[in-house]
Amino acid sequence: MAGTKVPKRAALRFAVAALAGLVALSGCAAPQDKGGGEAGADCSAYEQYGSHSGKTVEVYTTIQGVELDQLAETFTTFQACTGIAVDLVGTQEAETQINVRAAAGDPPELMIIPQPGLLTRLVEDGHVLPASKSVESNADRFWSPAWKAYGTVRGTFYAAPLMANVKGWVWYSPREFASKGVKVPQTWGELLALTATLAEGNTASYRPWCVGFGSGDATGWPGTDWVEDLVLRNAGPEVYDRWVTGEVKFSDPRIKAAVDEVAKILLNPDYVNGGFGGVESIVSTTFNDAGLPILDGNCSLHHQASFYEAQWPKGTVVGPDGDVWAFLTPKAETSAKDSVTGGGEFVAKFVEGEAVDAVQTFLASDTWANLRVSLGGVISANKGLDPSKARSDLGRAAIRILQGEDTVFRFDGSDLMPAAVGTSSFWTGMNDWVTRTVDTEQLLAFIDSTFP
Repeated sequence: MAGTKVPKRAALRFAVAALAGLVALSGCAAPQDKGGGEAGADCSAYEQYGSHSGKTVEVYTTIQGVELDQLAETFTTFQACTGIAVDLVGTQEAETQINVRAAAGDPPELMIIPQPGLLTRLVEDGHVLPASKSVESNADRFWSPAWKAYGTVRGTFYAAPLMANVKGWVWYSPREFASKGVKVPQTWGELLALTATLAEGNTASYRPWCVGFGSGDATGWPGTDWVEDLVLRNAGPEVYDRWVTGEVKFSDPRIKAAVDEVAKILLNPDYVNGGFGGVESIVSTTFNDAGLPILDGNCSLHHQASFYEAQWPKGTVVGPDGDVWAFLTPKAETSAKDSVTGGGEFVAKFVEGEAVDAVQTFLASDTWANLRVSLGGVISANKGLDPSKARSDLGRAAIRILQGEDTVFRFDGSDLMPAAVGTSSFWTGMNDWVTRTVDTEQLLAFIDSTFP
């Protein structure tokens, strides 16, 4: 409706309700009064969650768009078999608005939290409740001790992992590479050389890289991913671990060296920002849209996690010979071990209730993981996940990385840092840095000043 603003929560709830309507129109009956399931539905895998007819559980999240629709689809049979109406509310402002809602006494029953640092802060503020025994049982069964630890604060388990991702992929067009006679780089130095070669073909709109930091209140996080990749690959996992805890400062020469390498691409107007403008357009370009100019030839490279697969338009073929494919950000030397950063979400409880525990337990199960991954666009580190469920070669490759014993894997650094840094000064500092409001030394000194 032109000129009418629809509240985000209302709009997204309407979308979920519409999905339920489509299920009904397809010939499925509404949930039975006793939670016995819809006509024809196989509820055997859902009996453990009990009958909760008439109960509604809100799940608050930053997830939106296609991914929110897919998340809703995973609850279709669950809702029919348990009688629970799962109310998905997705907004980019969830990470900041959760504080407002909790303080006002209007928290959601559950929230999908994308950073362990934010989870810790919400626990310390007294908003998050310990997980039930059934949730913890699933965490012990389906997740590694390390993943469970990310949802544990001071010895108490609060939040089970949900989805996961492998970060540090560089998206590109295999056909374009073939037509230009260039190859996938094996080292960081080769990536810089490739960038310089591609820049020789610059036009008014083309640049080798397209970059977007935009993400609502979370604008800036894609920039932190660049730095984390280079710290892990160039300084090594031991330095990375000490950096995350604050023992190694941002102003440390090893961290500054990583930022300087990132600057060789992000601050070079000859290298960015294809399809959008100059370096100054990085902050105003959303991460969702940032890679799309690859499809129309306005850029060649886009640095983003495995979950970006879900952002490509419908019909885009993702594969080694497809419209787009990806390689991991190269290591410093060919002899070095493969090192990757990654992330994930955690489901936390804000309101007690048997129906709430049922939804949180379901989300920690292998049943949910296999359902969600089979819909495409995401992966999980759930040990009960069948890798063949992944809808693409990239998804299967990312799952193999998560399950690989030889891969050096580290959780996203900004997600592990205290919230005052990881989801605040590091994000905003990267925005100021690419807009040249601060230089590198000022950026690093500023972030150090905010570390608790």
